[in-house]
Amino acid sequence: MQPAPDTRPAAKGDWSTIRTLMPYLWPVGQTAIRARVVAAVLCLVVAKLATVYVPILYKDAVDLISDGTDFAITALISIVIGYGLLRVAQQAFGEFREFFFARVAQRAIRTVALKTFRHLHALSLRFHLDRQTGGLSRAIERGVKGIEFLLSFMLFSILPTLIEIAMVCGILWYFFDVWYAVVTFVTIGGYIGFTMVVTEWRLKFRRRMNEQDQSANTRAIDSLLNFETVKYFGNEQHEADRYDGALRRYEDAAVASRSSLSLLNVGQGFIIAGGLIALMAMAGYGVKSGAMTVGDFVMVNTYLIQLFLPLNFLGFVYREMKQSLADMEAMFRLLDVAREIADRSEAPALSAGRGRVEFDDVRFAYREDRPILQGISFAVEPGQTVAIVGPSGAGKSTISRLLFRFYDVSDGAVRIDGDDIRDVTQQSVRAALGIVPQDTVLFNDTIYYNIAYGRPEAPPSEVEAAARHASIHDFIMSLPDGYQTSVGERGLKLSGGEKQRVAIARTILKDPRIYVFDEATSALDSHTEQAIQESLREVSRGRTTLVIAHRLSTIVDADQILVLEAGRIVERGRHAALLARGGTYAAMWRRQQESRDAGGEGAEPADGVVAAV
Repeated sequence: MQPAPDTRPAAKGDWSTIRTLMPYLWPVGQTAIRARVVAAVLCLVVAKLATVYVPILYKDAVDLISDGTDFAITALISIVIGYGLLRVAQQAFGEFREFFFARVAQRAIRTVALKTFRHLHALSLRFHLDRQTGGLSRAIERGVKGIEFLLSFMLFSILPTLIEIAMVCGILWYFFDVWYAVVTFVTIGGYIGFTMVVTEWRLKFRRRMNEQDQSANTRAIDSLLNFETVKYFGNEQHEADRYDGALRRYEDAAVASRSSLSLLNVGQGFIIAGGLIALMAMAGYGVKSGAMTVGDFVMVNTYLIQLFLPLNFLGFVYREMKQSLADMEAMFRLLDVAREIADRSEAPALSAGRGRVEFDDVRFAYREDRPILQGISFAVEPGQTVAIVGPSGAGKSTISRLLFRFYDVSDGAVRIDGDDIRDVTQQSVRAALGIVPQDTVLFNDTIYYNIAYGRPEAPPSEVEAAARHASIHDFIMSLPDGYQTSVGERGLKLSGGEKQRVAIARTILKDPRIYVFDEATSALDSHTEQAIQESLREVSRGRTTLVIAHRLSTIVDADQILVLEAGRIVERGRHAALLARGGTYAAMWRRQQESRDAGGEGAEPADGVVAAV
């Protein structure tokens, strides 16, 4: 048997994560989005040029006023007007930049989120059986927010600030001497270096916070989804203790994170204060010696304020950017999870046909050390009904999962109308199949939506017709809101039988060429079961039908009955012939009849003839 493939992706680095995001900002074939990127960059450049030129005009105005001589009022007005226009340009082009880039950022977020959503639906059943829904949803949520933060702040806060630092250092060098540029550069470089080192150290506390947050969210959602089970066993306090344990660990990590943040802030304050003292002392000495004017002193002070204010914010941005990269990496790693079941390149759709199903020496194992099916062979001809019975764990429901290609067989082949289902598209295979499962889970929407899910484009008249076939129309019409009645989370507002009838109506509406009934009436009372069995026989007449049976009385008219034990077909034939043989099937029938005669009609047989693997 083949082991389950390792689909876990390797961890990405920060730059690898950023490179993964870049194609979404410069999408192929989307000229309008690319034009917006160019326009946003141009606006950014203009805004930054205006920002660095403002202190020069400020210096000119101060020198004009403070040099002790008469000055032309027109010159001062010109400088002041220019100063005001630059301030306006600085803000206006910053807003224009946001205007042009907003669509780019939101389109990238939408594209990545949709791609992740589609990819998750394309992953195998094995992945979804192992997942933790709460943690998975939180990873996607944080990943999307991380993209938004990274685009907003890295592209238009960090990079522009670094460019501004380089420009200011050049201006100070040009107007004064190299030492002003050196002190400015060393101060800012020390600030950035200190911030990066301490932030890297602090990330372990943030990661621990995220892990505990995800753990708490997963436990809360899991507990709420299983609300009835919690109540059945009176385990509210147990669930509260488990949730509180995760919250307590989150609390400890959050306190450590906040304490280390205080250390970072104090260190940043010392570095900034040191740079300010040094530069202002140098500028004051220059004014005293006559090498600099009062305007020069003001210009140096203005540049320092312009630089250090965003640097205070830069510490926060860097911390959040690192966290955003970690969140994005978690989401992009979901995109890197390999598809265990994937269509072959240029795979065609399933051939048109009447729905012949064939299992040819099929072998399968969920794990290498636990074989489930061991050489299963049978065929269901168009219009025939084949029933599969057997004890729990025999592999009955595994057969339906292989037919829907939730897994690929380890050996042998599954064919529909002569096509190996591995050679055609999964979409076309599943379009040809309709299933009524034993464990029916409904969407948290209306009854109408859940029935119409079988064929969303179907008109209301066909939805109601399907409900009538499933013997649920009268019940729906007795409800105050009729078909617009909400079924609640996982359909919990309906009884088990009502949910199953909705599932039957949904499959009838789909109108597939092959029907699969996996314990389809196990939750129904005897009277309702007989009515629905008649409806199922009517709608499946002339269609290939595969029945996984619990109550043997429901499959007495089957064209062929397969009896599974330990992954092998131990008996096959029609009901009467199997009873006459006196083997496994006859023993199962006898035990079920004895159970019914004892007053447990439809009760579970002694050997556990219930839903299989």
